Amino acid sequence: MRVAEAVGRGLAGLGVNTVFGVVGSGNFHVTNALVAGGARFVAARHEGGAAVMADAWARTTGSPGVLTVHQGPGLTNAMTGIAEAAKSRTPLLVLAAEAPEIRSNFHVDVAGLAAAVGAVPERLYSPASALADAHRAYATALGRRTVVLALPLNVQGSACEPGPVPALRRAYPTAPAAEAVIALTEVLRGARRPVFIAGRGARGRTAELERLAGACGALLATSAVAKGLFRGSPWNLDVSGGFATPLAAELIGDADVIVGWGCSLNMWTTRHGKLIPPRATLVQVDDDPAAIGRHRPVHLGVPGDVAETARAVADALGGSPGGSSSAAGYRSAEVRDQIAGQGRWRDVAYKDESGGGRIDPRTLSITLDDLLPAERTVAVDSGNFMGYPSMFLSVPDEAGFCFTQAFQSIGLGLATAIGAAVARPDRLAVAALGDGGALMGVSELETVARLGLPMVVVVYDDEAYGAEVHHFGPDGDPLEVVRFPPTDIAAIGRGFGFDGVTVRDPADLAPVRDWLDGPRERPLLIDAKVTAGHGSWWLEEAFRGH
Repeated sequence: MRVAEAVGRGLAGLGVNTVFGVVGSGNFHVTNALVAGGARFVAARHEGGAAVMADAWARTTGSPGVLTVHQGPGLTNAMTGIAEAAKSRTPLLVLAAEAPEIRSNFHVDVAGLAAAVGAVPERLYSPASALADAHRAYATALGRRTVVLALPLNVQGSACEPGPVPALRRAYPTAPAAEAVIALTEVLRGARRPVFIAGRGARGRTAELERLAGACGALLATSAVAKGLFRGSPWNLDVSGGFATPLAAELIGDADVIVGWGCSLNMWTTRHGKLIPPRATLVQVDDDPAAIGRHRPVHLGVPGDVAETARAVADALGGSPGGSSSAAGYRSAEVRDQIAGQGRWRDVAYKDESGGGRIDPRTLSITLDDLLPAERTVAVDSGNFMGYPSMFLSVPDEAGFCFTQAFQSIGLGLATAIGAAVARPDRLAVAALGDGGALMGVSELETVARLGLPMVVVVYDDEAYGAEVHHFGPDGDPLEVVRFPPTDIAAIGRGFGFDGVTVRDPADLAPVRDWLDGPRERPLLIDAKVTAGHGSWWLEEAFRGH
């Protein structure tokens, strides 16, 4: 058997059931072997899109994503998506064909490229070690790392004697040290206004965190990537940081104890530290010891799995004097009523600026939130517009929000939505894009139509790179290089096989209701011509922070 076939079938045997990519000569055989082993292959139109699809699929399912690319340009085309995944600690295995001859025009330093963006470089070293090499790479990806596995063409084409692929070892969550549990228990026992901020590492740990929060009276918030984690709780403040509502910012800013659970506590989540009160005790719990204190100093760092730590501290509080689950903490009737009445951005009064053939992005987002089914997955691109769909479109849980923003590249949103849609076909995928990002990733509209995904693509079209317009415009800088002429993006969507709707005021959204009530045989693209009189609230603050 050729090594390429043995590796593909071996990975399928380890549980790989979905693969994204663009196929060329160098990854042709390994991709077909994966398919022969039972995996589904999802073809993208560009390797950058394929990388982001695999990333989003992994985030949504919790299993490692797999990407397959051609040697040389196949890998370099995918690098932005790989960088996003690596910075997000997404479990992702990249099968990268490699031209080993240094004089080949396809030759690139695969290991160097991987390391440059924070991915783990691996390779097939020989025909004899190939299966073990692939097994090691996949096991590393399982540990929430992005791994680039170089597949040298000469090794791929060699014959091998494939043996049985060993089962993957079960990974046990890291338990916190006993002294750390005691220390955190004492901090929470003395807290009067505790707040929990849960991040990516807390996804899937809702029950344990809510139990502990009830035991100490903590309010609940998340970083942007974990939005939806505490959906339904009356103590949910939604997202902390630049996206935080005025009420959330006020309540977090009055906390006397803040605990970050699997959350980096970076500048976005803390508003450059403004949401951390000077006298508050700051705690960080993370299963990666190197992550603790990386962005800001903490008073107590607890290395350990989020669920294991929360469970141990809740048990300690529940079994000690004064540590029952009836602790009031920050949970007064007044605070609960405040959250119920002011806890969402749509509860915050605003002046509707719609008019002159343009719709206010807040009005657009609120109307869409009311129209779209509750069971949805929202994927958001980067740009001036991004706060509106992120904060005004609700999601059913943390798996319903896919936020590929660690690298802050525009153009990833559509591919993100495709990967999430493949992962969760039971939910309506909603891609929220700016016009710049939509046109940058436009080739993947064909992928949506070809796969028959009943997706909604919403383009917040301000005919510009709005972030730059609103950042540099007040200083009188020339803006011609970041403005563009009007584009009929709805017509572009129809050309790719979408139903296209142009929206300039709320009444123009009536066809969206008709599409939702119909058979949804074609995906829907909404070209929303949004107002652009000023920058979004979160962006103004972000630029001031820099």
